[in-house]
Amino acid sequence: MKTAGEGGEKWGAAEVKALRAHMALTQDRMARELGIRQQTVSEWERGVYRPRGASKTALKMIAERAGFRYDASPDGGQETAG
Repeated sequence: MKTAGEGGEKWGAAEVKALRAHMALTQDRMARELGIRQQTVSEWERGVYRPRGASKTALKMIAERAGFRYDASPDGGQETAG
């Protein structure tokens, strides 16, 4: 198990959605936390785009603060609280 944002893993749709669920946030609230549009969170969760740059760094920081952990293996992984 890796902490979200650790190493070279990617923030995919499942990880973004799992983090949001772990934190019990709406897409709108998560967007406000990150300083982005709700539509962007929706597009990440649908796999239209992936977070990159500052957004990826912000997700890492939020995940660490929330104690969010997930299996960053290539088979998709599952979120677990830890």
